[in-house]
Amino acid sequence: MLSVSYAVPRAGIPAPASFRQWVAAALWGARRRKPAEIGIRVVGAQEGQALNRDYRGKDYATNVLSFPAELPPGVNIPLIGDLAICAPVVAREAIEQHKAPRAHWAHLTVHGTLHLLGYDHIEDAEAEAMETLETRILASLGIADPYA
Repeated sequence: MLSVSYAVPRAGIPAPASFRQWVAAALWGARRRKPAEIGIRVVGAQEGQALNRDYRGKDYATNVLSFPAELPPGVNIPLIGDLAICAPVVAREAIEQHKAPRAHWAHLTVHGTLHLLGYDHIEDAEAEAMETLETRILASLGIADPYA
């Protein structure tokens, strides 16, 4: 199950159906076969900056933030967490990186979903594994390697 909310005007931002497709591809690609519930909030620069500052100690808006669910013992619901995706950062990066905006939205949605599943890129080996998986998932969606 996926819930998408928009804290910014929707012009140029993918519809919930697109986010569903990208999240499903990430879950499938990561071999997650049991039910999963994710919330996505598309935010503006001010909210993105506040979230990044409050949760990561970095005072700037970033492209995607992942908030894995921390459920107490005994609570058995399929919630794996939430994503906050900053629309102006995504738009700016797509231009700077010469990427189609839709492909960049897909990449960041897949990237954030993998973080919710425990993937990370702090260590070089982790980064390589995560990037390889992202590239494979995006290829299944007809999207070129974002790291090429």
